[in-house]
Amino acid sequence: MTRRTIVDSHVHLWNPAQFRYAWLDGLPALNRAFQPADFAAASASADVSKFIFVECGCEPAQSLAEVDWISTLAKSDPRLKGIVAHASLERGEAVPPAWESLASRPLVKGVRRNLQSEPDAEFCLRSKFLSGVRLLAEFGLTFDLCLRHEQLRAAAELARRAPEVTFILDHLGKPDVRNQTFQPWANDLDALAALPNVVAKIFGPTTEANWHDWQPAELTPYLRQAFAGFGPERLMFGSDWPVMTLATSYQRWIETVETHVPCSKEQHRVQFFRTNAERIYRV
Repeated sequence: MTRRTIVDSHVHLWNPAQFRYAWLDGLPALNRAFQPADFAAASASADVSKFIFVECGCEPAQSLAEVDWISTLAKSDPRLKGIVAHASLERGEAVPPAWESLASRPLVKGVRRNLQSEPDAEFCLRSKFLSGVRLLAEFGLTFDLCLRHEQLRAAAELARRAPEVTFILDHLGKPDVRNQTFQPWANDLDALAALPNVVAKIFGPTTEANWHDWQPAELTPYLRQAFAGFGPERLMFGSDWPVMTLATSYQRWIETVETHVPCSKEQHRVQFFRTNAERIYRV
């Protein structure tokens, strides 16, 4: 495998002693602090030149404090170049003060409002949510889409209704890799990828597979489908560290992507591993 400079577009850092993350209660392997030194150790075999922090599902009332904590951590690890912060988009047009507060923090590049736990697959199409999303463009903020494969169709409609906003798909929409289910995920992904204001990150299929015995061949159809839809200009490498450690090491994930992502040209590999993330997140 060729050692190359990487921008990791999706890294989490958390400290349960400082913030409340209810979702960690059922995952004892992750229910401890993960901070920059831990990430540096886990990714030591890779040349990670920059990385983007993505909000970690702390209590919404703590989200601004999370941003300030991460901004402080960035002083000790200058590779931390951007923050995707939580934002309660369902507040609609009542959120501009929150946008102003986030936009005043220079590391904040975008926001995420986790949708995967919403039982209503069309939650993101509610009028207030749509109003909140549309306001992002005024502050130059992107929107990370974290959702299940059943929600992809609604996400595509959301992106159509807010063409001025850049949407970034996380987890490839969480396809059912464990059961090797390909449709309708593939068609729904293609519909989302057809929209020019949507890009995607390549990470996450290992934690949608069987954590303990997945093989790269199981992931290959999903990776190829993403590349066929988005192309090398609209895809970014991500790790989802430390959540990824439930199923894989950092090194094995890089090796899997290097081997099974269909980039035939070195220019495209550079875009995928580095320059796309630098452009999209403005780092």
